[in-house]
Amino acid sequence: MKISREEVRHVALLARLALGPQEEEAFTEQLNEILTYMEKLNELNTDAIEPTVHAVEVPPPFRGDQVRNQADVDALMRNAPERDSTFFKVPKIIE
Repeated sequence: MKISREEVRHVALLARLALGPQEEEAFTEQLNEILTYMEKLNELNTDAIEPTVHAVEVPPPFRGDQVRNQADVDALMRNAPERDSTFFKVPKIIE
């Protein structure tokens, strides 16, 4: 798959980049090299490989959700001028 200078100009326009002729040529060459490498990677047979497999068994980095310190709502709301159950009641500011 080849990328043309017109496509590079179009991408530069979308990205709001002002490229000179040398930059257009350089980006065209670099993007073509990347696409050539990607085509090589597409030739690999990955049928027997499961997606997102790790070489080493990695435990999930997450822990279970546990409540460790339950807030005392009455103590927190004690100084509230007005409240509605467990919420602060405030005056309406937008009509």
